[in-house]
Amino acid sequence: MSSDTFNILNGSRTRSASLAMLLGCTALVAVPTGLHAQSAETSDEPFRLAPIIISVQGEADDDVNSVVAKELWVGGKVATSILDTPASVSVVTEKEIEERDAETLEEVLQYSPGIITDYYGSDDRNDYFLIRGFQATTYRDGMTLGSMRGVREEPFAYERIEVIRGSNSTLFGTADPGGSVNFVSKQPKFETFSEGYLSYGSFDHAELGVDFGDTLNAEQTLAYRFTAKLQQSDLEYDHSQDDETFLMGGVTWEPTDYTSLSVIVDHLNREGTPNSGGYPLDKEYDRSDFFGEPDFNYHDVERTSVSALFTHDFGTGLIFRANARYSDLTDDFGYVYLYDFEGRTGTVLDRYYFGTDSSAEELIGNAILQYDTSFDRFDSSTLLGLEYRNASTEDTSYYGPAASIDVANPVYSGKPDNLDAYQERKNDYSTQSVFLQQNVSFDDRFIATLGVRHDWMELASKGQTYGAAFDDSDDFSETSFRGALTYKVTDEISTYASYVESVAPPSIGVDPERGEQYELGVKYEPLGYNALFSASIYDLTKRDVTIAVVQSDGRIERETVGESRVRGIDLEGKAELSENLSVIGSYSYLDSEVVRAAALRDGTEIEGNQFASTPNHIASLWVNYTVPGNEARGDMTFGLGARYIGSYYFNAANTSKSDATTTFDAALTYQIMDDTDLAINVSNLLDEQHVVGSGTANYYSPSRSISATLRHRW
Repeated sequence: MSSDTFNILNGSRTRSASLAMLLGCTALVAVPTGLHAQSAETSDEPFRLAPIIISVQGEADDDVNSVVAKELWVGGKVATSILDTPASVSVVTEKEIEERDAETLEEVLQYSPGIITDYYGSDDRNDYFLIRGFQATTYRDGMTLGSMRGVREEPFAYERIEVIRGSNSTLFGTADPGGSVNFVSKQPKFETFSEGYLSYGSFDHAELGVDFGDTLNAEQTLAYRFTAKLQQSDLEYDHSQDDETFLMGGVTWEPTDYTSLSVIVDHLNREGTPNSGGYPLDKEYDRSDFFGEPDFNYHDVERTSVSALFTHDFGTGLIFRANARYSDLTDDFGYVYLYDFEGRTGTVLDRYYFGTDSSAEELIGNAILQYDTSFDRFDSSTLLGLEYRNASTEDTSYYGPAASIDVANPVYSGKPDNLDAYQERKNDYSTQSVFLQQNVSFDDRFIATLGVRHDWMELASKGQTYGAAFDDSDDFSETSFRGALTYKVTDEISTYASYVESVAPPSIGVDPERGEQYELGVKYEPLGYNALFSASIYDLTKRDVTIAVVQSDGRIERETVGESRVRGIDLEGKAELSENLSVIGSYSYLDSEVVRAAALRDGTEIEGNQFASTPNHIASLWVNYTVPGNEARGDMTFGLGARYIGSYYFNAANTSKSDATTTFDAALTYQIMDDTDLAINVSNLLDEQHVVGSGTANYYSPSRSISATLRHRW
C-alpha cells in the first residue's frame, strides 16, 4: 500500500506496530507478500472482511521494492486487495516505471494487457491509448481529471499508475467504457528519504530529477515531500522541442494515529512541438523529416493544481474520507500538417494549419463514509459517498489552408497569415453525484458486491462556429449499476463474475454513450512467492458511439456509428521468482465489431467492420535478471522486453491496415556503489520503423532512443 495509506492505518510512526487495517469497499484485505502478518488477538483465524488487527514488519511501500503490487489505492472506492477485486486490474509500480525508464504514460502502459498505445506516433499533443478497443478515462487520486485529461502527465510525479479495465461509472462517475487509469500522487512519508538522478540520451535529451522528504517536528506529526524534474530535449524529427519543468511539494499532518491531512501543490510547464506534420503516403520517409512549419508548430502547457486528502478513523468501524482538488490550465498549440491521398502524383503536397488556444479551471471534491461490521457468518462493508465537480473551459480554434510544400525539397513558408478562428467556445460543466457500495462476505469464501451511482449533470456552451452564434444548455440525470460475486477457491485463488455499466461524458443535445460489460475472471497469488497472475474473459458493448472521420476536404469531424462491441481475453502475470529474477508478461485477444451503424457521411458502410486501431492480438514480455556483485564490482541487472502488436485497421472503413510488428527494448543497470546506480535503457532496440496511424498522412512508430541515467539515493 502507499506510504500515506499505511501511515493513516498505523499512525505512521513505526514499521513494527499493531494497527487497524480497514477494507476499502469491495473485498477482503490481503497482506502483501514479504510482510509478516498475524492477528494480534487470534492468529489462527482467517482474514475477515471486517476490521482486523495485524502486526507488520518491513517496508510499507511495495512500489519502491517490487514490480508486483497486491493492492489498489483508488481513493477508497474499491478493494485494497487486488486478489479479491472483481475486475481485471493492472498496477504499474514505481519500481517498474524506473526499470523500464518509462517517460510518458504511453510507455508506462505498453506492457499491460488489452492496451494499445502510441497509435498516432509522432503526434505528441496527448497520451494516446485505447483499452479493450475503447477510450479510457483518467483520474488522479480517485478523482477525474475532467477537462485536464488532455495534458500529458509526468510519471515521476506518481507512486504508481493503476488500470481497471472495463466500464466503471458506478465507481467513478461519467467515464468511457474502455476502463480507468488512476494516477497515485507521491505523498509525504514519516521517514527520511532522498533521491536524485541525472540523465542524458538520444535527441539531446537532458534531464534532472529530485525526490526527498522528512519529518518536520520532534513529535513526528508533520512531514513534507518535494519532487521536481527539469528536462530539455529535442524529438526525433527536425525543428522539434520537448522541454519540461515539473515541481511538486506536499505536507502531511497527522495529529493522532487516526487522523491524516495531506496538502499537495504541483506545477507542470511543457514547451514542445505537437508533431512533425505527418509523412507522405507514397513511400517510407526518414523519421527526422519535418513537413510542418518551424515558426508555427508549437505546444505550450501550463497547469497548477492544489489537492487536499483527509482521512479520519473513528475507531468503531467507521471511516470518513474527504478529497478535493483545484486546477488551473492553459493549453495552446498550433501546427501545419500534410494532406495526401492515394494516387497522388508529383512531390508537391497541400497542407492545412490547425490550432487551439484554451484555458480551463476545475474544482472537484468528494466525501466518503465507510462502515465495516461483522455479524454471525457475515462481514459487511458499506460505503456512501457524495461528489461534486465544477469546471469551465474557454477555447478558440483555428483551421485553414496553408502553403503547399515540396516533400522532395522542403522550403518552409513561415507562419500562416490571417489565422481563421472558425470556432470560439465557452463551456461550463457542473456535476453532483451520490454513490453507494455494499459488500458482504459470508462463509469466508463468498463476497457479494453491489453498487449504484446517480449523476446529475448540467452543461452550458456558447460562442460561434464559422460565424454562426450558439448558446446552448442541457442537463442529464444518469444512473449506473454494478454487481459482482467473488468466490475464494482457496486462500491463493479467487474467481469472480461481474456486470458493470458506464455512462460517457455527455454532449449537449446528444444522448450519453452508455456501455455495459459482462466479465468472468480468475486470479492466483501463490503463497511463498511474490507473484500475481490473472485471467479474464469479457463482453463489452458501447451504444451511440461517435468516432473521428476524415472528410473529403481534409476536415476531421465526429460521426455517430451506433453500437460497437468487443469480446476478448486478457492474461497477465507479474512475478519475482527469486531475488535475482523478475518477469512481467501479458497477452490479449480482442474481437471487435461495429454491430449497428448508419453509413458515414461519404456513404461508406461500416456495419460489421472491426474497430480502428484495435488489433486482434497483443502480447508483451519483460524479464529482469540480476548478476550479484562481488568485491571487484557491484550488482549488474539485465532487462529485455518484447512487445507484439497484431495488424489493425487505420480507419473505420477498414480500407487500410498496419503490419503486425514486434518491438524490443533493453536495459542494463550497474551498481557503482551502495545506493548509486548507472542505468542504460534502449527503447526500440532494433530501430524498427512502421506506420502506426494513417489518414491524410502517415505516422510512424517512435525511433530507437538510448538514455544513460545516474541515480543516487541517500
